[in-house]
Amino acid sequence: MLRLYGALIGLSLIWGLSFVFMKWLLPSAGIWGIVFLRCLAGAVVLLPVLWWKRSEVNWKLPWTALVVVGIFNCGLAWGLIALSETEINSSTASILNATTPIWTGVIGFIIFSYVLTARQWMGILIGFFGILVLMDFQVGQLFGKEFIGIGTMLLASTCYGFAGQYTKRFLSSTSILVITTFTLLTGAFIGLIGMFLTGPINPVMLMDPLTIFSIVGLGCFGSGIGQLIYFYINKNGSPELAATVTYLIPASAMVWGYVLLGEAINPHVIIGLLIIFAGVYLSSKKSNKKDGADSSSGKQGELRHVK
Repeated sequence: MLRLYGALIGLSLIWGLSFVFMKWLLPSAGIWGIVFLRCLAGAVVLLPVLWWKRSEVNWKLPWTALVVVGIFNCGLAWGLIALSETEINSSTASILNATTPIWTGVIGFIIFSYVLTARQWMGILIGFFGILVLMDFQVGQLFGKEFIGIGTMLLASTCYGFAGQYTKRFLSSTSILVITTFTLLTGAFIGLIGMFLTGPINPVMLMDPLTIFSIVGLGCFGSGIGQLIYFYINKNGSPELAATVTYLIPASAMVWGYVLLGEAINPHVIIGLLIIFAGVYLSSKKSNKKDGADSSSGKQGELRHVK
């Protein structure tokens, strides 16, 4: 569990910067250009590694599942987040992104027949309370912008929740490297289609050093390495544990603001961060799969769920 929690913290630090990178890229790349560039940059980093390890890969892959996860976890979710940041600031986007564990649990219960224990629900609620503390209980700010920003961020969080549960259900036996690489390629294809429909990237503005730095940070680290870490947590921990990274991202974004921009960190931020860690711990317990077909086979259902 120490390794999983270390991966969780590292991922939050990487993804905490992603919202800043997207803000910087919007003028030059546009919504779908961001999706295309970050997915392509991440895939470029991972493809040589996949080629190097090609002899270890079972190429009888669940292609349909990989495409589904790529659409929801990369193409659609990241497009919705970029669209959201045209209307709301990056901090608000990261806070709304923290609803992902809630959607992960609800989707797991409704669609995939998973049961969340009282401890898991308690952890989710505690984590969400920590987010409120981080916001200094200024809940009204979430509804001060146009609905499209808030609504699209909530839809993006729902996409993350669905993709997490779908990965656990259909890709548990697939290599993390394979999942990450092919879902990024799928996302890049979705971004390419989006650009054809809405408008191309501005090539002149792409030469700006800040733009190049954002592409490398968002694509190579945020999408490539970050996705590897995410799927590692999802497979070796649980979808609920992987989703709780969104609780840490707002805190991470505030830390980056302090280090890079000199923004002050108030005491309620530290208190909120401690509460969030408590929520992450409580919600990390794996859920059990319901088996309503035959009450006498309940034990077998449990064994089938445990990997």
